[in-house]
Amino acid sequence: MKILRTPEERFVDLADFSFPPHYVEVDHLRIHYVDEGDSGRDPVLLLHGEPTWCYLYRHMIPVFVQHGYRAIAPDLVGFGRSDKPADRRDYTYQRHVEWMTKWLLAIDLRNITLVCQDWGSLIGLRLAAEQSDRFARIVLANGGLPAGDLRIPMVFRLWQLFAKYSPWFPISRIVAAGCRSRLSPDAAVAYDAPFPDESYKQGARAFPALVPTRADDPAVPANRRAWEVFERWDKPFLTAFSNGDPITRGLDRPFQTRIPGASGQPHTVIRGAGHFLQEDKGVELAHVAVDFIEATH
Repeated sequence: MKILRTPEERFVDLADFSFPPHYVEVDHLRIHYVDEGDSGRDPVLLLHGEPTWCYLYRHMIPVFVQHGYRAIAPDLVGFGRSDKPADRRDYTYQRHVEWMTKWLLAIDLRNITLVCQDWGSLIGLRLAAEQSDRFARIVLANGGLPAGDLRIPMVFRLWQLFAKYSPWFPISRIVAAGCRSRLSPDAAVAYDAPFPDESYKQGARAFPALVPTRADDPAVPANRRAWEVFERWDKPFLTAFSNGDPITRGLDRPFQTRIPGASGQPHTVIRGAGHFLQEDKGVELAHVAVDFIEATH
C-alpha cells in the first residue's frame, strides 16, 4: 500500500486551530487526533465525515472543555493530518471501521459520548454497536447507518457520480456548498490544507461510492447487525439534525422510533444550518450535546 503523508507545514497557523497534534499508528498508518481537556474526565468523541477533517469541530471542542469534558477529535484515514493511502481501492467501509476500532482501543476510551455526522456516523455508529460497552450515549447529527433499504435522493446520486468522474474535486468549495453560512477564506484554506494535490484526495473521492445504498453491498450485513444492536440499545440516544440538509433529511426518524434509548429524548432540529452543521451552528450543537450529557448522567 502506497501511503501519502501531508507535510506538517500545511497545518501551520490555520485559523482558530491551535490544538497540538497527537498520533497513533494503526496498520502502518499514522492516525491524527486532537485531545483537549482533562484526560481523567469523560470523553466526547467527535467524528467528522467527508471531505472534512477534525478542523470541522474547532468551535465545538472549547465548549466541551469549558464544561469539564475531554474532547477527542480524530482525522479519519485519508483526511486531515492522518495518513492517506494513494490508491482509491485501498479504501473500504470495513477497513475504515477496523482502522478506527484499533485507534479507539489503542487510546482506550471508555464511557464515551459519541457525536457524529456524515461518514463519522456510518463509522461511529458501527464502533458503538461493536464496542457498545465503551459508549455511554450518542448524539447523531446529519447522519445515518444505511443498510441498502432506503430511497436514495437524486442529489446524493449526483454527488456519487461527481466524486467518481469529475477531474476537478475542490475540497473547500464542496464544504462551502454544504453550508448555509459563508465559508471564510481562512476556513477554506484550512479545509484544503490536507490535500496538496489530487493524489491526496483518493479517500475523499472514494467515500460516496462506499455508502451501502444497495441490498447486495458488502457492508449491508454488518450494518444490519449494528441495527439489531441499536434496536436493543437502551442508553441515551439523541438526534440533532439541521433543517437545511437535502441529503440526510428524514433520516433522524428511524433512529427516534427504532432505538429504545431515543424514546423521550429532546430530539433537536437546528435551524439555519446545512449539511455541515458544525460549521454553520457548531457552538449551538455543542451546547445541545452538553445539555444532553448533563441530563443523562
